[in-house]
Amino acid sequence: MAVAKGRQKAKQKKRVAVDHGVVHIKSTYNNTIICLTDPNGHVLSWGSGGTAGFEGTRKGTPYASQLAADKIAKDAVKIGIKRVDVVVRGPGAGRETAIRTLQAAGIEVDNIKDATPIPFNGCRPPKRRRV
Repeated sequence: MAVAKGRQKAKQKKRVAVDHGVVHIKSTYNNTIICLTDPNGHVLSWGSGGTAGFEGTRKGTPYASQLAADKIAKDAVKIGIKRVDVVVRGPGAGRETAIRTLQAAGIEVDNIKDATPIPFNGCRPPKRRRV
């Protein structure tokens, strides 16, 4: 008779004691992705319009980013983060809404930085038209 192997004990998640964090907001026309990291850049929590339950074009709405930021704020309070720096990228509709939601949840926003990449020379122009 074969003996069943015992289940291995699952590893416990390390409890992180952080009082300051960085929130990265990438806001495109189609979605808003919000990521909570510690100052070194290790991801503690993340959320987006898709994880908030929206599909298609509704992921890019300010309401979807509000719900995603609310989830991040709850996770931050659970971890013990009281102050955050915010780094925003992209031209989407959910930029300001996400920041306002973090402030409304009781998290102190120290610094807001716009890190939207700007092309310095642009795309290569099309070839000359031959008729």
